[in-house]
Amino acid sequence: MKAVFLDFATVSHGDLDTSHLTQVLPALKLRDITADADIASHIAEHQIVLLNKLHITRELMAGAGGLRLIVVAATGTNNIDLEAARELGIAVCNVRDYCTTSVTQHVLAVMLVLTQRLREYAQLALRSWGESPQFTMLDFPIRELSGRVLGVVGYGTLGRSVARAAETALGMRVLIANRPGAERVSGRLDLHEMLPQVDVLSLHCPLTAATRRMIGAPELALMKKDALLINTARGGLIDSDALVQALRERRIGGAAIDVLEQEPPVDGSPLLASLPNYILTPHIAWAAREARQRCIDEMAENIAAFLRGDARNRVV
Repeated sequence: MKAVFLDFATVSHGDLDTSHLTQVLPALKLRDITADADIASHIAEHQIVLLNKLHITRELMAGAGGLRLIVVAATGTNNIDLEAARELGIAVCNVRDYCTTSVTQHVLAVMLVLTQRLREYAQLALRSWGESPQFTMLDFPIRELSGRVLGVVGYGTLGRSVARAAETALGMRVLIANRPGAERVSGRLDLHEMLPQVDVLSLHCPLTAATRRMIGAPELALMKKDALLINTARGGLIDSDALVQALRERRIGGAAIDVLEQEPPVDGSPLLASLPNYILTPHIAWAAREARQRCIDEMAENIAAFLRGDARNRVV
C-alpha cells in the first residue's frame, strides 16, 4: 500500500528510528516538508497519508480518490476535516499519551526558571558578580513553591500528570477548574472563582469555541500580581494582546508560552516580545526525543491495526 509522510521534519530532526514505520509500510515516502500548494499532488496516488500539522480539507480528500487512511502525528485533529473524512469513508487516527512526561517536565522547568529567576541571576553573575562586595547577590526576589497553589485548566492525562508532579516534587497544592463549555464536575472550581487563588496557572485544555481566548484582560485582572501563567496547550486559549499588556504593566508575575495562535508566526505576534520574567519557546514542550520516538512508533501501530481491519486510536 502506497503511503507518504508529508511533514516528517516536524517530528524528526534526523534523530529517530523509522524501522517500525517502514516494517509496516515498506514503500513509505518520507518528505521533510510539503507546501500547502503541493499537498494535492503528493497525496493523489497514495492510500495512506501521515502528517503532523498540515491541513487536509474536504477538497483535498475528494481529489485523492484512493485515500483510505490519514494518520496524525499528534493528539489534536483540528487540522483534518473529520466530517468530510467520515462522509468519504476515510479513516483518521491520532496518537495519544505519547508526550506526557515531556510536557510535564517542560511545565515544571519553566515554573522553576521563572520562580528561581535563573536567567536573571545567570546574566547578573556574568555582568557584575566580580565587582560584588559580598558572596551573594539578592537583586531578584525568589520564593518557594511549596505550599503555593497550582491551578489546572484541562484535567486530562497531561493536566493530571502536571498536577501530580507539582504536588509530589514541589509540595504545591492543586486546584482544578471547570473547563469552559464542558460539564461542571463536583470538586472543581469555575475559572473566575479559581483565578484569584492561584500562584501558577497551567493550561492543558483543547481549543474550542468555548475556550477560545478564555484568558483575557478580565481573567488576568483576577490573578495575583505575582502569579505565573503557563500555556503548553493551544495559543488561541489566551488573548495575546491582553497578556503582553499585563506583563508590561507588571499586573502578573510572569508567563511561559510554548504555543501561539499562528505557528510559525509569519505574520508576527504580540508575544514575540522581550519582556521581564517571560519565556517564549517554539512549541517544544512535547518534543523530547523519547516522546517523538513514541509518536512515530504509535503511528506504526495504528497503521498495522488498520491493515488488519482493527480500529486503534480512531477518531473517524
